Amino acid sequence: MNDKILNLMGIARRAGRLSLGNDVAVEALRKGNAKLVILASDLSPRTAGGIRFAAREEEIVTVKIKETMDEISMALGKRTGVVAVNDAGFAKKMLTLIKTGGNEE
Repeated sequence: MNDKILNLMGIARRAGRLSLGNDVAVEALRKGNAKLVILASDLSPRTAGGIRFAAREEEIVTVKIKETMDEISMALGKRTGVVAVNDAGFAKKMLTLIKTGGNEE
């Protein structure tokens, strides 16, 4: 488990910079708020495909991490497999952690 990414996601959640869940993340993408979309490793292929399509339309990066929905829920307090990061600073740091941690699938 990559504690750094989950800890940073927890901080971003407390700062109000995350949109949790498929519908809310798609809404953040459509409004232009989302800077990065993170997908859990055990997210259903159908849900992942839909969110990737929406992100591609808005030209937003989507990454799949090795953490499961349960691990994300422990860090954020809500069970979700889709996390939209709505802050450029948090998005940049999370992307760096994911890529350097060998976490991207």
